[in-house]
Amino acid sequence: MTATKAIECYCTNTSGHRVELGQTICLFVDGKAFMAQCQMSQNVPMWRKVEETCLSAHLSPMPQRLPRL
Repeated sequence: MTATKAIECYCTNTSGHRVELGQTICLFVDGKAFMAQCQMSQNVPMWRKVEETCLSAHLSPMPQRLPRL
């Protein structure tokens, strides 16, 4: 009999950092922010949107224009 090695499953955020299964983070995609949870779908880790906006977006809305330096 051969020993089988467990495969670690996780997601990555937009910066390439590891996010564990079940964790929920604020993702920024195509200029939009939303809460997403790292989940499994048919043996593939994937992001599932769980809220339309991020909590931080409610607390401090994004400015319409960036300040000039």
